[in-house]
Amino acid sequence: MKYSVIIEKGNSGYGAFVPDLPGCIAAGETKEETIELIKGAIEFHIEGLLDEHQPIPAAHCNIEMVDVAIAA
Repeated sequence: MKYSVIIEKGNSGYGAFVPDLPGCIAAGETKEETIELIKGAIEFHIEGLLDEHQPIPAAHCNIEMVDVAIAA
């Protein structure tokens, strides 16, 4: 499965969350570390859902970058 992941740079590192999996988050010192941690968080989240006999949410979020003109 593939899920969209939002990665944010903060003052002391990076954070990530998965819009399709509420509560699924990770944080690390580097972007690469954070990506690895969010992969593990996704797997752990899905395992928890399976253990509780809950449905696995389908990935439905898409991320698009858009250009906008800003008058200065």
